[in-house]
Amino acid sequence: MLHSKKKKVAENVIRKKKHYLAEMVRPAQLTVSHFSEKVFSSVNAVLDLSVFRSQIGLRSLVMDLKREIPALCFSPLEANGRISVQGSFLAIKKLKESLLLKASSLLEKDRNRQSPRGSTWKSSHSLKPPRSSTPETMRRGERLVLDTDIFLYLKKTSGFYESTLKKFHALCQETVDGEITTLCIRNAQGGSQPNNEKQVKELIEKYSHALHFELRKETFILEGKENREKRNIKLACKQLSSRYLQVLVNFYHTHIDIIGSSSDTYLFKKEVMKLIRQKVR
Repeated sequence: MLHSKKKKVAENVIRKKKHYLAEMVRPAQLTVSHFSEKVFSSVNAVLDLSVFRSQIGLRSLVMDLKREIPALCFSPLEANGRISVQGSFLAIKKLKESLLLKASSLLEKDRNRQSPRGSTWKSSHSLKPPRSSTPETMRRGERLVLDTDIFLYLKKTSGFYESTLKKFHALCQETVDGEITTLCIRNAQGGSQPNNEKQVKELIEKYSHALHFELRKETFILEGKENREKRNIKLACKQLSSRYLQVLVNFYHTHIDIIGSSSDTYLFKKEVMKLIRQKVR
């Protein structure tokens, strides 16, 4: 009974969303939301460090990375040079930048070791820069890597993305690869305002960084459910999406993702469950 009362009080507090602490010298606004563990804070990646094997010790490299980015969790290094890494998207992104910097440095040292007479001999283990599938017209601009869910939310739920591109006369090529989206930003007016590309990148990066700590994700699993139940969940989500304009609903074959603030995603999911006459677990 006591647990039921506490739950009801908590839900009433969440429903109001904004509260004011009037006893302070100045009234302060407090936003309360439902706790959710499904934040954009965990990304898994498998790295193949064998490309570094001939230049540096791999165990030494891993130790350096652990010291450099303590927020990441590393699995034991395998004999073939592979290692699993887990951490926030931002920490994984920092890891990528660090490895690219180390690879670039090793490439430079490798070139310096070559014959001064211009010999074309190269070590069979020398590092080669990865080939890009980005068209040549886009390579002159700025590149930005984002979490796909964050990017879709940024693009579809606010006018920030389109208005920023329009304001700075920029074009953007979007390449979605699973959980990662790469943006290639370039000036639509040629070389007249070369700094625009960098400004657009910085603004989008800053905005997406803030969303990483604000957004939550809830998921409806469709796989294994009967067709009628799947249809009811989809219809409920579509019905509610017109009321929750700050919630992004992504429909997939096996599941539906609900992305938004903690309070919005909680209330959205609760109303969906109410519409299909099920209890929130």
